[in-house]
Amino acid sequence: MDPTWERAVSVLHRHHFLIARESKLEGVIETEYRAGSGLLEPWHPDSVGLDNRLESTLQSIRRKVVISFSQSGMDQLLVAVQVHKEVEDVPGPTATYAAGATFSESNVLDRDLDQVLGQSAPSRWLPRGRDPLLEAQLIAQIQDTGT
Repeated sequence: MDPTWERAVSVLHRHHFLIARESKLEGVIETEYRAGSGLLEPWHPDSVGLDNRLESTLQSIRRKVVISFSQSGMDQLLVAVQVHKEVEDVPGPTATYAAGATFSESNVLDRDLDQVLGQSAPSRWLPRGRDPLLEAQLIAQIQDTGT
């Protein structure tokens, strides 16, 4: 199991995923969420295919990987990869663009020029299902003994 485990960790690192939890006793590797890469980030391989890259460019997407290892009855190692995908749900408009900051003008003598930025409430992340293209890519790279 050790060579396959190490290969899985290496593949996750190549895809720029940070390991959140790693337990050989449970046979699980779990990553932190990672923001999906858009069209202008071709060096990040987490968005597989043009559709996923375009979606990550136009909408905030994040992904999390869970890899499970188990032994079959025939001394074979079974590796399962799940990539969970979520989309950001912003409750209202945000002022995060360059000219979107506002300054408080209620008190003329107040010299506090701190920008008032942000949104009215925190974002929620809605499950978008699994990402089969990234799952297939990760499995292929884990199985490839030449990497």
